[in-house]
Amino acid sequence: MANTLSNAAGSIQFDADVLVIGGGPAGAWAACSAAGNGARVVLVDKGYCGSSGATAPSGTGVWYVQPEQAKREAAMASREALGGFLADRAWMGRVLDQTYDNINLLAEWGYPFATNDEGKSQRTSLQGPEYMRLMRKRVREAGVKILDHSPALELLVDDEGAVAGAMGVRRQQDESWVVRAKAVVIATGGCAFLSKALGCNVLTGDGYLMAAEAGADFSSMEFSNAYAIAPAFGSVTKTLFYNWATFTDEAGTVIPDAAGRHRSVIAKKLLSEKVYAQIDRADESVQAAMRMAQPNFFLSFDRGGINPFTQRFPVTLRLEGTVRGTGGLRITDQSCATSVPGLYAAGDAATRELICGGFTGGGSHNAAWAMSSGFWAGAAAADRARHLGTRTAKRVVTRAGGVALETRNDRPFDPARVTRAVQDEVLPYDKNYFRTGTVLHHSLRQLDLLWSDIRQADAAAPEDVVKAREAAAMTATARWMFRSALVRTETRGMHKREDYAKLDTAQRHLLTSGGLDEVWVKTRPAPALAVQEVAA
Repeated sequence: MANTLSNAAGSIQFDADVLVIGGGPAGAWAACSAAGNGARVVLVDKGYCGSSGATAPSGTGVWYVQPEQAKREAAMASREALGGFLADRAWMGRVLDQTYDNINLLAEWGYPFATNDEGKSQRTSLQGPEYMRLMRKRVREAGVKILDHSPALELLVDDEGAVAGAMGVRRQQDESWVVRAKAVVIATGGCAFLSKALGCNVLTGDGYLMAAEAGADFSSMEFSNAYAIAPAFGSVTKTLFYNWATFTDEAGTVIPDAAGRHRSVIAKKLLSEKVYAQIDRADESVQAAMRMAQPNFFLSFDRGGINPFTQRFPVTLRLEGTVRGTGGLRITDQSCATSVPGLYAAGDAATRELICGGFTGGGSHNAAWAMSSGFWAGAAAADRARHLGTRTAKRVVTRAGGVALETRNDRPFDPARVTRAVQDEVLPYDKNYFRTGTVLHHSLRQLDLLWSDIRQADAAAPEDVVKAREAAAMTATARWMFRSALVRTETRGMHKREDYAKLDTAQRHLLTSGGLDEVWVKTRPAPALAVQEVAA
């Protein structure tokens, strides 16, 4: 298949100032922000904008802090040690300011925030369905063209290497699309490797692969081994309620030190036998509050006739990768630009190291980062489009994509086989949660061979092309993750090395990674310390 756009023109074509890829909170905020700054905007979503992704089906906390110095200082200091002393307080302050404004804007738009007994609005959490329903409404009211069920497959670039749009397919219309744009915002979320975590099956690192093919690089990809507790028979990975749980082994013996959020204890036990939980330390008032705050947490229990407050149930740990990790596309300035001209990143597609260092968790900081980075990226993309003006009207653009898209030989591309092979390396706790140099080397050998194989494979069949690109993206993501993890020979943030179990103050730096056929990793300085670095 030729790489020129003229030979691969889609069934439908659009010209836009800004293209937003992804319709979760970051993408929605980016689209609204770009349109509010005068840009003509197209938003494409792999699913249905407003209902796909990790936020839409869940409740989430938000890093919303009143603009009082003492409260802001406490908020910034509270996670510095947990994140390995890598966060940047200047960025923390920016995000706290923007999140405060955006949450208050949501209230003006009509989001139904709960009130306390004194009638005061409580703005530290959002219910995903209501939040994303409102955001879709605002995107449409802003005049944005939305293409639902239209996954992007590859970016377009001009002869100077600047991103100039993207192309993909419309699954329900059985046609392809091409959007020429003066700037693109990648808001495709992180990568959870099809681990069956709630809302994460659209989060397969697609934006990472597209951006890397255009020349973008990544940061903090070693902080990508986030696992969350879930019922063995369910997909909900909201873990707060397990603070009230008792964990036991198959015989019913209490597992020491497993209560609360000590997932490493649970992971080690799961390597040899089943683990059970019972949320038996929540009284009736707490139980009622739980059901009100997270109704979807209880759906699988109710359907199975299980009362999690009075009965034991088996649990597992589901990998959420970079969704609850901090790795992602490297941000080069306050506009949320990537290292490629014309390409911006927002939400979980971008690194969250700037406000979290090496550890995030669910919601809270991630939710704040999504709305803040989306807002900034959309505005910056609109500004770039305005400055480019009509100069892009006649530029020649080419396709940046490669793997699974180019005709090479008769070697078939089997997405299911590739996906299983990647999962064999990234899902097991003894390979990814508890890391060692020996195991990382072995996994990388397997992943490098897998990448070489699919790199030489023929273009995927039209009906398989989306799954093939997902499989390729997961392979590439795993290689950036594990190569970075191999270089960081210490335990810091969520990155745990069994062979280097302590934090090493000499390794207080950030890791940049990139490359496709040859993956590379480099160190760069971390932000200045706000507090003394000590072992957490």
